[in-house]
Amino acid sequence: MNLDFSFMDWNLVSSFVLKGLVFSVQLTLIAMVGGIALGTVLALMRLSGKKWLAVPAAFYVNTLRSIPLVMVILWFFLLIPLLIGKPMGAELSAMITFTVFEAAYFSEIMRAGIQSVPKGQVYAGYAVGMTYRQTMQLVVLPQAFRNMLPVLLTQTIILFQDTSLVYAIGAYDLLKGFEVAGKNFNRPVETYLVAALVYFVICFSLSMLVRRLQKKIAIIR
Repeated sequence: MNLDFSFMDWNLVSSFVLKGLVFSVQLTLIAMVGGIALGTVLALMRLSGKKWLAVPAAFYVNTLRSIPLVMVILWFFLLIPLLIGKPMGAELSAMITFTVFEAAYFSEIMRAGIQSVPKGQVYAGYAVGMTYRQTMQLVVLPQAFRNMLPVLLTQTIILFQDTSLVYAIGAYDLLKGFEVAGKNFNRPVETYLVAALVYFVICFSLSMLVRRLQKKIAIIR
């Protein structure tokens, strides 16, 4: 088999790949922000000590962490339109699904981050008259975010890789862009190889940045 990459040029990138890359980045950022926000709420529910909050949160987290992401993507894409009575686009469905799914993983990261903060600081917050909410908001969560920032960013890199699974519902992501280009130029093998290289370069570069950040945080500690 002879590989031919001569068709790869800026016109191909701008016509097929760039649109998919933009959506993959958008999906990653939206799912990261939404997942961290919802995950933090879930983590606080599990650490609240109140059974009526901890049990539903634990059920949510453990259930979603036990189901393959591609199945959750299909469930949301097929079932939500039936529940709301109208069709929902693949892109919007993917954003909702990834936010809900990643919240389960970000929740465990945030729970570990909150527990890494010495309890003495919580007691100190109570001693100066802070409520539970104020103590979490002003004392615990800022430190937890700093402690867990490298892990949160690592999970975000994994999230970016997982965005390729939206092919299952026809969303136009980075991988879909390469797939369409391969079909148009009748060079699917070459485009998939280039797609793998692009994913590797992006994820490896981000991993190096996270490693440098981790070292800086370690020095601050």
